[in-house]
Amino acid sequence: MSKNSISRRHFIQKTAVTTGIVTTGSFTFANRLSGSIPDQRKLSRDVWIASFSQEGIYADTAELMVRKVLDELKKLEPYYPDFVCLPEIFAFSNVKKIYSTNDRLIISKKIIEQFAEYSLKNSCYTICPVYTSDEKGNIFNSVVVIDRQGNSIGSYKKIHLTEGEIAKGLTPGSLLQPVIQTDFGKVGIQICFDILWDDGWGMYRDQGAEIIFFPSAFPGGQMVNAKAWQHKCVVVSSTRKNTSKICDITGQVITKTGFWDKNLVCASVNLEKAFLHTWPYVERFDEIRNKYGKKIKITNFHEEEWSILESLSPDVQIKDILIEFGLKTHEQHTHDAEMAQVKAREKNGAK
Repeated sequence: MSKNSISRRHFIQKTAVTTGIVTTGSFTFANRLSGSIPDQRKLSRDVWIASFSQEGIYADTAELMVRKVLDELKKLEPYYPDFVCLPEIFAFSNVKKIYSTNDRLIISKKIIEQFAEYSLKNSCYTICPVYTSDEKGNIFNSVVVIDRQGNSIGSYKKIHLTEGEIAKGLTPGSLLQPVIQTDFGKVGIQICFDILWDDGWGMYRDQGAEIIFFPSAFPGGQMVNAKAWQHKCVVVSSTRKNTSKICDITGQVITKTGFWDKNLVCASVNLEKAFLHTWPYVERFDEIRNKYGKKIKITNFHEEEWSILESLSPDVQIKDILIEFGLKTHEQHTHDAEMAQVKAREKNGAK
């Protein structure tokens, strides 16, 4: 397929799929026509994301592993995902041959070229984990983000290396790394061991990242879900073994690999939503429902007192509703409360 071929959205519009889940080969797709959204095809920020698990895939060499991964990814072609996320240093995982650091760098450059071609052919972004180096000769466990035109538009260098990685000569990445801009918004990356720290996740969320990709050697389990709701962003894991998954901003799993869908999952995520502290904004919810009806969806998490305000219509933007009804996002709500606390302490001489 070329980037000038029939668009992903047009393809879906022409495909008569009416069930909630479409299963093709060894993985599952969340159907655009399922759930409470009447027509997700028309949503302006409906992002389709594919994630890969390397479970059960082995090869003699890195080159053969890349070939196997590319062959597996062919199953995605009819669905035209916007993002494809691959596991941490996937080309050198589950591989018999042992490579020197220099060989890994040389092969990584070829991998970037291969997935640049893949991204161009499939008009998607690829989250591509490789080894990189800088002008000083430092070597990093990295992710290169490749855009729809096959260009490398940004990278992330793993901040929290294991002791074993450091012993092998890798250098930790900078504690401050820029967010990566895509046509759907800003994204960030965290890699494997990074999940045990919060600074990198906060670094990207503070810069406005709405999706954080998590290529990893291990699944992370509930930690992945927790990072999603803590930072109010979509988190996409891609692992060398076991489960890869996509979590919404509430930490709920949208889709994941498993026994029947071992290696690939692909699903849509609606980014046009806001995470709110339920009180006191719940007092305005009936007004919002009365005005916007089916064009919005409000989901209340009663025990946590979270609420998700979501647009189901391309002509309704959540930021406009927040302004119209005087609502604050959860992050703004807690920030303003903290600032009030600081002022109160200063006023009363409290520490």
